[in-house]
Amino acid sequence: MIEEVVSIELPVHERLVVKKNRLIPATTGGRCPRISIVTGTHGDELDGQYIVYELIRQVNMYPEKLKGIIDIYPDVNPLGLDTGSRGIPMFDLDMNRVFPGDNNGAVAESVAAGIVDDIIGSDFCLDIHSSNIFVTEMPQVRLNEENVDKLLPYAKMLNADFVWIFSSITVLDATLAYSLNHLGVPTLVAEMGVGNRINREYCNQMIKGIFNLLINMGIWEGEPLDVREPIISIEGEVNFITAKETGIFVSAMNECGRVGMGTHIGDIIEPIEGRIIQHIESPTDGIIFTLRKNPVVYKGALIARVHGGRKS
Repeated sequence: MIEEVVSIELPVHERLVVKKNRLIPATTGGRCPRISIVTGTHGDELDGQYIVYELIRQVNMYPEKLKGIIDIYPDVNPLGLDTGSRGIPMFDLDMNRVFPGDNNGAVAESVAAGIVDDIIGSDFCLDIHSSNIFVTEMPQVRLNEENVDKLLPYAKMLNADFVWIFSSITVLDATLAYSLNHLGVPTLVAEMGVGNRINREYCNQMIKGIFNLLINMGIWEGEPLDVREPIISIEGEVNFITAKETGIFVSAMNECGRVGMGTHIGDIIEPIEGRIIQHIESPTDGIIFTLRKNPVVYKGALIARVHGGRKS
């Protein structure tokens, strides 16, 4: 059932409309569990579009297995998705920096408030993201350390390779996940792939995890699925590798994955002089869960994130 969540008039006889698809079981015996799945917050993140398409398709194939409510918000930044821009065009604003919003505020704030109001009452929310156009991310789940006890059991159900637990001081309080968690809706962020692309392997991995979560929540009929046991990491166990100089990054790795100390990650080169500016190796045994994809780098640009044990 398609429903309008927010509708706002725009200039030149246009409207900004955010919709959701509510999947409801044929019969319910009183209150049934409800999950909200959100994606499209950034217009250059497309993996979530495929994930919710495939999720809806599979649920519609076996409607008798649906025992709870699934609210799917495939595109909460429709202007961004229409134009392929990360933020909200015209306003040059990151949609994930205006939550929980304000019903009496500007356009973006009003949209954010309408989305939050509609999600309130869910038993759980999954906020699906891709990376930006610069780096690729291994399928992972991110959560705030102050919510570990409540959220980590959900995170382990999602078939992710990696669970990254952030310290509270690094979490932006204007994100959808932070806002919903503080409003009583347990919310996790899933992230994978690279901007403006769809990685079907990563998406199918996450879809399996979502169905496992639905089964464990009593929303989907079936036995729990055999999912991956993720690596659990806290912030002090992550090494950030950045560019020391501006140049062209040539990766020595095709994908994220396990590395040993000294593994060659890539080089930053100076084409006109034919020299290597920075030879980059892994500082530790561990796993690269973020890897640079855009070759053009400036000083300080992120090259990789490596989980490899707590820093001294």
